[in-house]
Amino acid sequence: MKRDRTGGLKAAISGILAFIALFSAASPGFSQTPAQAPVAAAPPAQVREMMQLMQTPEVKQWMSTQMAAAPAGDAAAENPMSVLSGLLQHSRRHVSMVSDAAMTLPSQIGNASSLLLGEIAATGRVRMIAHFLGIFLLGAIVESIARYAFRRRRRRLAAMAGMHLAPRVIPALIFAAAMVLTLLSLDWPPLSQSIAIVCVVALIVQRFTICLGGVLVDLIGLARAEEERQGVTPPIMPGRSVTLFWYRRCATFVIYFAFGWAVIQSMAPLGYTPSARLLVGYILGIGLLLIAIEGVWSRPHKDEKRGYGISWALTIYFMLLWGLWVVGFNGLLWLGIYVLLLPRVLAVSTLAVKSLQQTEASFLATRRIAAVLLDRGVRALIIAFAAIWLGRMLGVGADTMAAGDRMADKIARGVIGGIVILLAADLLWHVVKAFIDGKLLSSPLDGTATDEEKAKHARIQTLLPIFRNILAVVIAVIAVLMVLSGLGIEIGPLIAGAGVVGVAVGFGAQTIVKDVIGGMFYLWDDAFRVGEYIESGSHKGVVEAFSLRSVKLRHHRGPLTTVPFGELGAVKNLNRDWTIDKISLNVKYDTDLVKAKKVIKQIGQTLLENPEFGPHIIETLKMKGVEQFGEFAIEIRLSMMTKPGEQFVIRRNALAMIRNAFRENGIEFAVPTVQVAGDRDAEVDAAVARYAVQARAAGEPAA
Repeated sequence: MKRDRTGGLKAAISGILAFIALFSAASPGFSQTPAQAPVAAAPPAQVREMMQLMQTPEVKQWMSTQMAAAPAGDAAAENPMSVLSGLLQHSRRHVSMVSDAAMTLPSQIGNASSLLLGEIAATGRVRMIAHFLGIFLLGAIVESIARYAFRRRRRRLAAMAGMHLAPRVIPALIFAAAMVLTLLSLDWPPLSQSIAIVCVVALIVQRFTICLGGVLVDLIGLARAEEERQGVTPPIMPGRSVTLFWYRRCATFVIYFAFGWAVIQSMAPLGYTPSARLLVGYILGIGLLLIAIEGVWSRPHKDEKRGYGISWALTIYFMLLWGLWVVGFNGLLWLGIYVLLLPRVLAVSTLAVKSLQQTEASFLATRRIAAVLLDRGVRALIIAFAAIWLGRMLGVGADTMAAGDRMADKIARGVIGGIVILLAADLLWHVVKAFIDGKLLSSPLDGTATDEEKAKHARIQTLLPIFRNILAVVIAVIAVLMVLSGLGIEIGPLIAGAGVVGVAVGFGAQTIVKDVIGGMFYLWDDAFRVGEYIESGSHKGVVEAFSLRSVKLRHHRGPLTTVPFGELGAVKNLNRDWTIDKISLNVKYDTDLVKAKKVIKQIGQTLLENPEFGPHIIETLKMKGVEQFGEFAIEIRLSMMTKPGEQFVIRRNALAMIRNAFRENGIEFAVPTVQVAGDRDAEVDAAVARYAVQARAAGEPAA
């Protein structure tokens, strides 16, 4: 009776292992890095003798000679017909190996069952079941408690920036941590430990797939609601039904893939051969193919005729990819996957980042660098990971690329390294640009700012745009040189040649060099800043912007003048420290000058007490005295000291107040007059003549 129970248990375990092997997904990169087989026994005596013989100097010298002569045969390998023949032979060997594994799969299942039963008998069934249930149940229980705690504080968390997603993310993290801690705290037998590790990894992947997918659905839903509230037409974000459709299909695909990978990795310590694992993977790949085809044919689309054609095309494409995988052409397989999948992944990541920026607009508005890292960093990580993974799948991993001397290895190393360098340079440039733009736009000055703060702000507004342009050129040049160096191009002669060409161009572009160097010295001397009014020769206006060789001046009447630094010459800055404004008045000779001085002093005090003009006055309006005696008037001089740029408004108001005050105090302004002297007869003759002309014009007889 005991024997029957043992046989039934063995048969049940065999059936379970076969069922799991047939209905889980395989790792596409498995054929490149198969799991290690069980440790082999000690080598026979003949093998030990052969290994000792290979250590003799004569054998080593012969092997080195053969390896040195091996590259001579590489030319034949470059023959296209040889390459095609090699590919065909590779696919035949691969298919033959997998088909042979189908014959031995039942016996391997039996051996795996025996290994597992032996470990269960040695460890104890109850203990083994308790260990696995502890992994599966403890994580779920702890996650449920965390979800309940977040549900109790939902309203409080919803009001915090970024915390409306916490109820999904944090319980998943707690679930993963609980499973890992449980796995580490239990004492596992060797085979069960290997199986438990891959099961924990698969469960964590499954949980985070559901979690991150739900987060993405929530973000797109919130962004869609924000677009509808703002009246955006047509909306950028997809509807909830479309989002849920693709979320469910993609989640099913990833979960199926993860658990299939776990099963195939579990087969290695159980004694399955690499060919048997490949066979199981190809069979399970049919499930991935069916999930993809079902998603293509049931996807929501508007144009039925066009959607029907695309569905057939994608179905054939997926079947072709599965066929390439089966015959062992992993390079072509991953190229085909990248052509179809990488643009979609980038589009989804861009959509997710845009949704996050819309839902967290108030949180990210003051965190420009975080927004740039989200936008550019996620994209850069995806492309860099895709490039490195593709190199690995093509057989040009980091170790082979670093040590390989073949042209293919060098090109692959240069291309993959160049992609990573360009992505890093793009990310660095956008981070620096966001930081500088934030400095330019942040902390606008108000009316209470001191002169020192205004000067510092103006200097920042002047220097940072130039520094940003210089950094852009430096980052671009360094990135291009690093990419060329990675491709195997000697950049030393290139830099030297660029220097010679630069000298030659410098002789023909002396004006440009003069402008650039002149601009550097103007900025070094702090001659002017953005927002200041300057005069230089016939050019004057407010400084609006800089470039490396010119400055843009906005005239007070509107025209914008671009002046090269080399043509500026001496610069008169009207916005530094202080300015003295002088006013000249002409009064009559009978004017009481003491009274006029008192009136002007009173006007100056009134200006000083004015809340609009007073803060800008350094020395108020005063009468300096008589400037000179003119032909018809006494010229008196007034002056005041104000902050730069404020004298014009104060001057206009002061003149209006002087006019009214002089009229009220009987002080008259002198104007030029002409007096004509003569006798009375001349006046009478002139009147008679004037009357005669008027009468003649009216047709009357003259007197």
